Amino acid sequence: MSYNNFLYLINDALKNNHIELALESLKTFRAADLADIIAQLPIETRQTLVLNLPDRSYVFSYLSPEIQVELAKVLPRQVLADIIGEMSSDKRADVFKRLDEHQQNALLPALAQAEREDIRLLSSYMEGTAGAIMSSEYATLLPNMSVADAIKMLRSEAPDTETIYFAYVLDEARKLLGVISLKQLILAQEDQNINELMVTNVLFAKVDADQDDVAKTIARYDLLALPIVDEQGIMVGIVTHDDAMDVAREEATEDFLKVGAVNATSKLSLKSTPILHLYKNRVFWLVFLVFGSLLSGIGIAHFEDIIAQNIVLVFFLPLLVGSGGNAGSQSSTLMVRALATGDVQFKDWFSLLGRESLVALCLGITMAVAVSFLGFYRGDEYVALVLAISMIGIVLLGCLIGMSLPFILNKFGFDPASASAPLVTSICDATGVLVYLSIASVILF
Repeated sequence: MSYNNFLYLINDALKNNHIELALESLKTFRAADLADIIAQLPIETRQTLVLNLPDRSYVFSYLSPEIQVELAKVLPRQVLADIIGEMSSDKRADVFKRLDEHQQNALLPALAQAEREDIRLLSSYMEGTAGAIMSSEYATLLPNMSVADAIKMLRSEAPDTETIYFAYVLDEARKLLGVISLKQLILAQEDQNINELMVTNVLFAKVDADQDDVAKTIARYDLLALPIVDEQGIMVGIVTHDDAMDVAREEATEDFLKVGAVNATSKLSLKSTPILHLYKNRVFWLVFLVFGSLLSGIGIAHFEDIIAQNIVLVFFLPLLVGSGGNAGSQSSTLMVRALATGDVQFKDWFSLLGRESLVALCLGITMAVAVSFLGFYRGDEYVALVLAISMIGIVLLGCLIGMSLPFILNKFGFDPASASAPLVTSICDATGVLVYLSIASVILF
């Protein structure tokens, strides 16, 4: 049976109130796959299916933000409260923040007091910070506990924590003292104390730290979770590895959009985003680059005499300036990625300049040999010489511009991803025209 036919049968069963039949057909699907199926159903049957799923809270957390908000508008208030109350703390805070003020005010009284206060706290942190993505559900131990008591405590805490692979040792003021793994506890003697086993040199992040820096720390040290503390050193939550992966994906999406000269938002969806929003995200750079491209026209106008006397030069103009733009875009993309991953820093610029110059020179010479044959065929040996020298100079200049622009933007506090391919191409086009026609005016006059 095809997937479309399967969706049709599920939708038909739900519409005709054959709920048991639909649930039986879906019982082998995982939560993430069920979320995909729900996304394909009409709103009416989406609501019916979510209302009757046995693990609806878990499935609900996999739905897209748009569908979560859509269902929040139609689900009964208490059902929505039950679903959100059973979700992990960070996930339910995310859903709560997406609701409008009226929905939030209607939902809060239906939640238990502890969940209500937790949502208010997690929702208060600024977007883009560690606090906005952390979970308040984590395992804690006291430093003077025995291993046997610690294991008992973890067993009782496990249903309400996001992970028990690591437990965080706190003092009475909830200040972070150390961390201990479940493996350590299992292998230790039952009468040993936690303070004898815990690791005290704990990696942590402040609650107002940038979420991208938190994700990089988790990736660099291969952590399952990173504890988050406030200004007083009191532990307030953890950021788990899966949350860090979500952040890394969002950051990569934003950088990818910026490289394409699109005002970046990781929430951009080509299927659901309004046309006006897509227009606003793209129009600024395109208009800006239109005026940037005028520089190429000014350069051509300045050398109109040499062009008039050697009309063959026009034939090779797109080839040369395009090669410079392509080379610059390659260098820019490599450098933006290297800066984003921390592979290079501003202090490496000078050493990388030499390496890039050597690579660009080799690329330019290779391309110059190829284009000189075309120049000789379409013109003469002087045209071939102009093309060869121009190609080397344009590719060299394009690579250096593409490599340096992300460094310059990063130095002045701008996102290096703003050194987008279209921006680099426009700059390289203008400089390529000047280089090409300047060399031509020297050799051919």
